[in-house]
Amino acid sequence: MRIVITGGFGFLGRQLAAALLQARTFEGAPIDRLVLADRFVPAGSPEADDPLVNVVPGDLRDSLDEVFAKPVDVLIHLASAVSAECEADFDLGMSANLDTTRALLEAARTQSAAGGATVRVVFSSSVAVYGSDPMLPLPQVVSESTLPTPRSSYGTQKLVCEQLIADYTRRGFVDGRVARLMTVAVRPGKPNAAASGFLSGIIREPLSGLPATCPVDPGLRVALASPRRTVEGILRIAEAVRGAGPGRLDGGVPVNLPALTVSVAEMLATLRRVAGDPVADLVTVTPDPGVEAIVGSWPAVFDNARAAALGLKPDPSFESVLRQYMEDHAKAVVIDASAHSARVERSVPID
Repeated sequence: MRIVITGGFGFLGRQLAAALLQARTFEGAPIDRLVLADRFVPAGSPEADDPLVNVVPGDLRDSLDEVFAKPVDVLIHLASAVSAECEADFDLGMSANLDTTRALLEAARTQSAAGGATVRVVFSSSVAVYGSDPMLPLPQVVSESTLPTPRSSYGTQKLVCEQLIADYTRRGFVDGRVARLMTVAVRPGKPNAAASGFLSGIIREPLSGLPATCPVDPGLRVALASPRRTVEGILRIAEAVRGAGPGRLDGGVPVNLPALTVSVAEMLATLRRVAGDPVADLVTVTPDPGVEAIVGSWPAVFDNARAAALGLKPDPSFESVLRQYMEDHAKAVVIDASAHSARVERSVPID
């Protein structure tokens, strides 16, 4: 069992790698090798020291020969340029998202055509495939049957990749599975170039004592998922047995991961309630029409039935998401624990 994660040293890549290395199995079979492919490999990464791990650094298209030097059983494709990057640099998005994905699919096709295993390709798509077209506005509740009409280059590239994977699967070249991710929050570390990055920043930065800017109307509602729920969803889709019935992956239709719907104002109110006024007051609302146009085009309310059939549930509340971040990244939280001990005390489930 040889598993590859592209973007293996990104935030979600490392989370997925940690989950697989803890389990040491996939679908009940022992994992023989976990390949982490990424353009940037940080020094001192604990994952790289695990005897099961093989690190493949560099641009993915340049390193596909090394990735496929031995048979690949499962490939979880996370690597991509993010939303605001793609809007600012069209060619970057087309190259990193579309061209690289097609090259990866061709490498997988070559393996199966040579008599090797059919690669199970698990693709991380995005809520950004949806958008409200003036002639076809989004329904109040979105499901997998809602026609995607993306309003950003990033969303368009993700949708094209979904369709390529569906056709490669139909032709028997790969076993493709698509997980449409909600906005993942709260992400640790430094801000990235995603248009939705502020949804983590308005929580992460104040908790570390730094100011943050909210670039949208606080009344905007968004669809979120915590890192734990997102990793759980990707792995569940990756391991699901094909077929009809509870716990099985039926058909080739993408799965929208479960969404917690919350307004930005509710997020900030939760931060104020849990961490106190001085922390919440570090957030300033400064509208950015470009960011609001992208994030505001995404749906906020989802029908979670397809994910629920796989046993997946959304986060119970934004407070649970916030407390999860505070627990998992305690060293990055500098609020006065003694002043807020009653609030920080775990009063709601975080799993």
